[in-house]
Amino acid sequence: MLESLKKQVYEANMQLPKLNLVTFTWGNVSGIDRRQGLFVIKPSGVAYENLEPEDMVVVNLKGEVVEGKMNPSSDTPTHTVLYNKFPKIGGIVHTHSPWAVAFASANMDIPALNTTAADTFYGDIPVSEPLTETEIQDAYEEDTGKVIVKTFQDHNIDPEAVPGVLVSQHGPFTWGSTPDKAVYNAKVLEVVAEMDYHALTLTHANIEVPQYLLDKHYNRKHGKNAYYGQNKQRRIQFAKK
Repeated sequence: MLESLKKQVYEANMQLPKLNLVTFTWGNVSGIDRRQGLFVIKPSGVAYENLEPEDMVVVNLKGEVVEGKMNPSSDTPTHTVLYNKFPKIGGIVHTHSPWAVAFASANMDIPALNTTAADTFYGDIPVSEPLTETEIQDAYEEDTGKVIVKTFQDHNIDPEAVPGVLVSQHGPFTWGSTPDKAVYNAKVLEVVAEMDYHALTLTHANIEVPQYLLDKHYNRKHGKNAYYGQNKQRRIQFAKK
């Protein structure tokens, strides 16, 4: 079942240690087949070097295991909430990458301070409100998903334009159109967090990028007239001979 998606999710998971986004087993990737209403996710607590594509676990949008020999990631309820509430996303990543966790620990957004951030995130990467004691005790992982959704609703943020979040005192979640795109966004978030940390130690001035620079860098990759890369609208005009 979903063998092609299992391979995609497996390969995306294997990118996490290669990109220095995880320590030990502290992370997971999932990917969804929207047509079938099923997603595939890493099994819980299994070392990356011991994983195989067939180890990936198939789960439905109620959070129930449909196929798999092992238990799915403990974060499966969070992924389930996000897939249900963000219907256009195709893959989700969770890590405990250290620079992002530093901002989550401080309960701080990762601000848009440079064009590196603006190329991927159309604005600050928000941090959620801390989960309450009741939320943690009753349905911790499911409530983690709910607090992420609430963060985007409360601040009127488009989850496609800002494909990532920090869960307060926990860590980052990112998403994308595919599992590998979600991994890409996770790496960008971590790099931006490190850059921002250093910038914020150098000055107390307001150094957020102006809206016009944010617009330019985000839209040249993601807008309707995007021109970055080889598959975008060609903007170079050659002189007539």
